[in-house]
Amino acid sequence: MSPDLTLQVLEALSEVDGSILSSDAFPSIDFTTIKSALDRLGSREMIVYRQIDREEANLTPEAEGIAAEGSHEAKVFEAVRQAVQGLKIADLPGIVGKESAKVGQGKAFKEGWIKKDKDLLRAATDSIQDASREQLQTIQRTRTHPEPKVLQDLRKRKLISMQKVITFEIKKGPNYAAEFVKEETDLTADMLATGTWKTVKMKPYNFKALGAPTPSGALHPLNKVRHEFRQIFFEMGFEEMPTNRYVETGFWNFDALFVPQQHPARDLQDTFYISDPPKADPPRADPSKTEQLADGSIPSPEAQGAPQQDYSSYWASVKEVHSAGKYGSIGYRYPFRDSEALKLVLRTHTTAVSTYMLHKLAADPRPARYFSIDRVFRNETVDATHLAEFHQVEGVIADFELTLGGLIGFMEVFFGKMGIRRLRFKPAYNPYTEPSMEIFGFHEGLDKWVEIGNSGMFRPEMLEPMGLPKDMRVYGWGLSLERPTMIKYGVKNIRELLGHKVDLNFIESNPAVRLEKD
Repeated sequence: MSPDLTLQVLEALSEVDGSILSSDAFPSIDFTTIKSALDRLGSREMIVYRQIDREEANLTPEAEGIAAEGSHEAKVFEAVRQAVQGLKIADLPGIVGKESAKVGQGKAFKEGWIKKDKDLLRAATDSIQDASREQLQTIQRTRTHPEPKVLQDLRKRKLISMQKVITFEIKKGPNYAAEFVKEETDLTADMLATGTWKTVKMKPYNFKALGAPTPSGALHPLNKVRHEFRQIFFEMGFEEMPTNRYVETGFWNFDALFVPQQHPARDLQDTFYISDPPKADPPRADPSKTEQLADGSIPSPEAQGAPQQDYSSYWASVKEVHSAGKYGSIGYRYPFRDSEALKLVLRTHTTAVSTYMLHKLAADPRPARYFSIDRVFRNETVDATHLAEFHQVEGVIADFELTLGGLIGFMEVFFGKMGIRRLRFKPAYNPYTEPSMEIFGFHEGLDKWVEIGNSGMFRPEMLEPMGLPKDMRVYGWGLSLERPTMIKYGVKNIRELLGHKVDLNFIESNPAVRLEKD
C-alpha cells in the first residue's frame, strides 16, 4: 500500500462537502490498495465508505471502429447513395471492404435503406439514422446504456463485453481530520522513561478482532459420521468386529454366505481378484497372539485356551450344502470347485467379517451383537455416486427365537437414533438372507423416499454349517457410510468426499455432525 494514499484520501475529502467516488478520485489505483487504505481510515472512524458494485460495458476493437467511422450498414448505404446510377454488387467489397460488405449489406436491406435492381444496388431513402453508431458512442462515453435490451443485443453481436467494476463512495467520518496521526500499538520502555506515553496517541484495542488461525489437524467428515455411528452401536450394546483384513478368500467372502459360485457378483466385472498369490489355504483358525514358541512356530489357538473348532468339517459342510443340499435345503446342485473358493479377493462387503465372527460364536452359542464400519471394494464404474472403494456400516444380532417383526422394530429404533423416523420396508432378494428387505427413509430435504440400507435374516444354509443351534436366528443389515455423510454435508459428488479431488479447505472447515439433528 502506498504510504501516502491515506493522506490523499483525506485531502480529497477536504476539498468537497459531500462524498467522493474512488473511481473518479483515484482511477489508477487498484482495488486491493484502495480497500486497504479505506479500512485503515475506517477503523479509526475518520471516514465512512460503502462499496458499489456495477457492470461496465467495454467496446471491442470492431465496435470502436463503428463508433468512429459508422456501422457496416451505414457504410454500405453511403457507398450506394453516392453511386447515382446504382452500384454493382460485385464492386461493393472493393469500396467498403469485404467485412462491411458481408455484414452491412443484409442489415441495410433489412432496414429498408437499399434495394436491389437486377445486379445493381440503389438507395431506397435519402437519409438514415445510424442507431448502432449512436448506441456505441453512448456506451463509449458512459460505459453503459439506459436500455438493457440494447446492451443484450450488442453483446450477442460481440460488439461489447461486460466487466464487473467495484468502486467506493467515501464520506467524512465522525473523527475526520485532514492529517493522519500515527497511532502507537505498544507501550515501550523509552516511552515510560521519557514520559512521551502521556502525549502519544495509542491505538485502541479491538476486542471484536478474530484471533490468528491456529494450524491444526482436522477430522474427515467420514470419520465424524463414523464416530456417530460407533456411539449409536455402543449405546445399544454392540461389540465392534475386527476389520483389518482387506483381502479375503472367496470362501469367506462368498461361499460361507451361501452365494453360489456362478453368481454375477463373483465376475471380474464386479470383484477385484488378487493375482499374486493366486490362492489361499483352506479355512483355518487365526492365532490370537503373535508370540512365537522356542522352535519358531506359532502356538495353536487351542494351546492358547481358545475353543477348539473343526474348520475341515465346516469346509465340507459348506461344500455339501452348495452342491447337494443339507439341513433341509436342496442347495444349488452344482459341482463345487475348491479352486474358486480359495481365490483371493478384495472384500466386497464386511459381511465376510460377520461370517467369521458368527463361526467363532458357534463354539460358544449365546446372544451377541456385532458391528463393523470399514472399507470395501467393488469393480464399479466411477461416477458422481459410485466409487471402486467405499465404507460399509454393518450390524449383526444373534439370539434365539428372533422374528421378522423384531427386525423391523429394531430398524425403527436404530434409524430413529439417526433422526430418520419415517421408514418403509420393501421385500428384496439376497443369497444369504431370507426374508430380505430394502429399507427406505423419507428425506425431508429432498422431499422424497430414498433407499438407506438393506437387511434380512441369515439363511439356515449359512448358519447351520457353522454349528449354530437350529433355533438361533441372526439379523443382518448394512448401509454405506458415504450416503448419510453426503446428505449431512450437502455433497452431491462422492468424488468430492473421497479421493484426490477432495478440497482440503472443506475438510478443515466442516462442522461437527449429530445424526439425529438436521
